[in-house]
Amino acid sequence: MEPLASRIRPTNLVDFVGQAHLVGPGKPLRLAIENRHLISFVLWGPPGTGKTTLARIYAKAVGGECFELSAVSSGKEEIRRIIGRADTDRAIILFIDEIHRFNKSQQDFLLPFVENGELILIGATTENPSFEIISALLSRLRIFALKQLSPDEVKLIVDRSGFELSAEALDWIANAANGDARVALTLVENAARLYGSTTIETLRETLQSAHLRYDKKGEEHYNVISAFIKSMRAGRPDAALYYLARMIEAGEDPKFIARRMVIFASEDIGLAQPTALVVANAVFRAVETVGLPECIYNLAHGAAYLSRSAKDRSAAEAIAKAMEDARQFGNLPVPMFLRNAPNEFLRQMGYGRHNDGSAEDSMPKELRGRRYFD
Repeated sequence: MEPLASRIRPTNLVDFVGQAHLVGPGKPLRLAIENRHLISFVLWGPPGTGKTTLARIYAKAVGGECFELSAVSSGKEEIRRIIGRADTDRAIILFIDEIHRFNKSQQDFLLPFVENGELILIGATTENPSFEIISALLSRLRIFALKQLSPDEVKLIVDRSGFELSAEALDWIANAANGDARVALTLVENAARLYGSTTIETLRETLQSAHLRYDKKGEEHYNVISAFIKSMRAGRPDAALYYLARMIEAGEDPKFIARRMVIFASEDIGLAQPTALVVANAVFRAVETVGLPECIYNLAHGAAYLSRSAKDRSAAEAIAKAMEDARQFGNLPVPMFLRNAPNEFLRQMGYGRHNDGSAEDSMPKELRGRRYFD
């Protein structure tokens, strides 16, 4: 019953496919593996690109005692137990999948163990570590960014699966997988189990019947987040809460949702209710601190508040017009009276003549009279 993707997972770099910028000859992660360098790092990249495989290859190569946790279901107590029972004669390597799911408190807990070398931390994440990992911990980690697999790389991986596929079927699945080897292998395995063959027709039927209606990189992901935003924009809190529930139930990262709410507060509510940005930021901070499952109440509170707020897009529309002018006209000269005047010579030339800039139009000469706000 072990999934195909797990059964054929490479155990060394010789069999590993992809990420040549990291594991090709002379590249950083390959050097760390070959020279058995003990370093803590984060593997950041799309699903199915080899994050878990590389973590295991590294752990095996350096000879450490490796423990694996999922940030979705693990916490401080599991980490305490690992450190307590680990063999102290070997390096303790802790691999945390979906490390972006650890809240600030959990990440703070990890910090001293990483800092004093008591454990080597390897994190895997599909989210930008700069946003998801606290700065103190991030400063002690190397970041290795993985790339989406190319169609040729996906075909090479599927070709090793042991299933017979025509060249046309291999091309089809390489495109359908969208750079995700796990999706490709699961699709092949399920088609073989359901239909007894792996033709284009059976692969297509398998893909249509699979429960892939909320792939984070797929169409439904964008449909649901769009419906959530538009429901708040239309002032419909019930619909907004429904789409919020859909995202949470599908496993969406709550910080992604909260981040979109912060954007919405300025873009759609703006000057009509400036406190909306304060509330949205508070929701994001609460989500970051509390984590799932309790943070659903913070998200619901924010979604209901933003839905019921008055809307004013004037600031968003104004900055869009200003940016259009900035792109069109380039670096127009700043009027002399607005320029910085750090010395008397520049002041005599007319720099900084009016400290508050209120004496005349502050626009560059070419844009005098331009208004972005109606």
